[in-house]
Amino acid sequence: QVKLVETGGGLVQVGGSLRLSCAVSGRTLSSYTMGWFRQAPGKEREFVVAITRTSSTTRYADSVKGRFTISRDNAKNTVYLQMNNLKPEDTAVYYCAAVGTGLILARWDDYNYWGQGTQVTISS
Repeated sequence: QVKLVETGGGLVQVGGSLRLSCAVSGRTLSSYTMGWFRQAPGKEREFVVAITRTSSTTRYADSVKGRFTISRDNAKNTVYLQMNNLKPEDTAVYYCAAVGTGLILARWDDYNYWGQGTQVTISS
């Protein structure tokens, strides 16, 4: 059984930065494509970014390109999401997800395993 635990959320001002972490246990991280999704109140869960097993490929939502950076450390079984120049519309619960494939996937229903989420709030 794969377990994902997100940390690093919080309250920051517009233009600030946060770094989210997703610790994976139960299986080796290198088996999975990893993604970050987010869900704002009253909205559907949306794709943010994904990264393949060896970090060879990443894919970003247009809304975060140039501001967010995903990375992974397979030795530490951890995935990171560096978020810079944060905007009020980035406010959401951020979820880490995993799927046992080498493909880059952007649909939430493609992912098998999910964390509990971490709240990110951007104040203006």
